[in-house]
Amino acid sequence: MTKLLFSRHMHCKMVLFTMVFPLLLSGLPARAEGINRWLNQTVYVPLYSNIYADERYRNRPFNLTATLSIRNTDPANGLTLKRVDYYDSHGKLLKNYLEKPITIGPLASTRYIVQESESQGGSGAKFIVGWSAQQPVSEPIIESIMIGTKLQQGISFLSRGKVIKGESVP
Repeated sequence: MTKLLFSRHMHCKMVLFTMVFPLLLSGLPARAEGINRWLNQTVYVPLYSNIYADERYRNRPFNLTATLSIRNTDPANGLTLKRVDYYDSHGKLLKNYLEKPITIGPLASTRYIVQESESQGGSGAKFIVGWSAQQPVSEPIIESIMIGTKLQQGISFLSRGKVIKGESVP
């Protein structure tokens, strides 16, 4: 009888294990081998130097301070920024933020600021960021963070960059 109970008990544990374990694993992050690695990318990053936020101000823009954040997510290799260009709503280049390429070390980050007083970019402003690496690296996080305050009203939000060109390595 003891063997039979033990056997049924073990069987229940095995059934439970085979059903629950895969569910637990599905919530875990992907293993490093499954992560795409990149040698270079060109990234489009939406940025809003102003928005229209309130009826009271109808056609008056609510100016924002924007930060472009570039974070190297690779724990072992650096990447080199080749281009950080700021464009207005019409696609006109307003400013090149890099005079020469700069390297962002493993797990390091950098940022570029568009001041609230800069109103040329408009609500359709954007950055084009170009980077490359000597060794394949995990994809960096490139996003813009906008914030503004006026009287007692505050607004903040972020936009993620979108890869528009790049060379990935399997």
